[in-house]
Amino acid sequence: MVADALVVPLVEPDAEGTDPARRRELQEQRLRGLVDRLLAAGGLQARRLVDAGVRAGADVSLDDIHRLPTVTKRDLWDHYPEGLRAAPVEDVVCVHGSSGTGGRPTLVPYTAADVDVWAQVMARALGGAGATRRSLVHNAYGYGLFTGGLGVHHGGMRLGATVLPLSGGMTDRQVRMIVDLKPDILTCTPSYAIFLGEAMAAAGIGPTSLRAGLFGAEPWTNEMRAQIERLLGLRALDIYGLSEIIGPGVAAESLDSDGMLNVAEDHFFVEAVGADGRPVPDGTPGELVFTTLTKTGMPLLRYRSGDVATLAGPVPGAPRTLRRMSKLLGRTDDMLVVRGVNVFPTEIEAVLLADDRVSPHYLVVEDRRDPARPELRVAVEQTAGDASLAADLDVALRERLGITCVVHVLAAGSVPRTEVGKAKRFVRWSEGPPPLAGLGG
Repeated sequence: MVADALVVPLVEPDAEGTDPARRRELQEQRLRGLVDRLLAAGGLQARRLVDAGVRAGADVSLDDIHRLPTVTKRDLWDHYPEGLRAAPVEDVVCVHGSSGTGGRPTLVPYTAADVDVWAQVMARALGGAGATRRSLVHNAYGYGLFTGGLGVHHGGMRLGATVLPLSGGMTDRQVRMIVDLKPDILTCTPSYAIFLGEAMAAAGIGPTSLRAGLFGAEPWTNEMRAQIERLLGLRALDIYGLSEIIGPGVAAESLDSDGMLNVAEDHFFVEAVGADGRPVPDGTPGELVFTTLTKTGMPLLRYRSGDVATLAGPVPGAPRTLRRMSKLLGRTDDMLVVRGVNVFPTEIEAVLLADDRVSPHYLVVEDRRDPARPELRVAVEQTAGDASLAADLDVALRERLGITCVVHVLAAGSVPRTEVGKAKRFVRWSEGPPPLAGLGG
């Protein structure tokens, strides 16, 4: 894949292609500045630093960062609505957020400097997908409190590309704009990319101008990548972000990153830790922990994301010298423990979408109606009638997961679709009627 780098120039060579040793010096300098800012701002993070014996930024180093205290989403919820804002209120230029518990979203204040960083890293992400100043970016992420749509918008304008701000939904209009305006870059959730591709196929629309897409906001597998590329005829790339850190652009796959995502590590220092909070070696799944080295509105030191992935160094010989993360393997809070076996929903998707007879629409149901005998039910739609599909999937799932699943093969259209936001692919069933017709009583 390194050969692709010849046609994917770096948007910011000094940031994306610098020597890793020089970048580490910058990271350490910025880490110490972050600690000084947190101590000066007071509040929760300052108290935890003082309790850990830290009195100034000069007391910390990257080698010892794993010994510093962490922050969790619970800390943000407990400090709603202000969160852990460190900047004066007059410096806040916008607020974004993500869903929370009890109707309380996780609100994140941004300064003008934060928005500038966001635009930088999103411009790099789009550039890594092959976008240029001549590109038209068809942006079908939602605009509003969530960060997806506006993140792409900021980055596209920073790059100098033209952004078409369609937002989510209105699929007929989306199809018409693709046909008429001929964009080369598509940005949306992977589940909506599937929906859009099916709508175009149903309308009899063949190959389009689209060359690449950046799809994120929900975990998705390489098997779904193959489905999207088949439906839309483009190169499907992953993008990762979370509102607490900046939004999309924390990491993004590029045409030369060999299937992993480049972390914008001059702004976001990333660690992977095990269940005990200790660092795990590269290539070992761990919870991603992020430190916002340059953020000013709500800077976070060692934020535990709950997302599970592996880390790796840069592609040998590639112009991008950034550390990389894998596609998400799951979340610490969505890992299922069924009859003593740990299962991530993404493992189930990998099995289902590897079978050409299965459509991209499925639902995983954790059946806990009898706590003593939990079951995993997997509802799938088939692309063609095949009486052996359920039995074949049962065998494949058992081999991959180590447990038996109850497979339900349903008629096309049985699994709900969504035009806006993330697809719902996992539910828990503890009582009442089945969450989907056809699952039985």
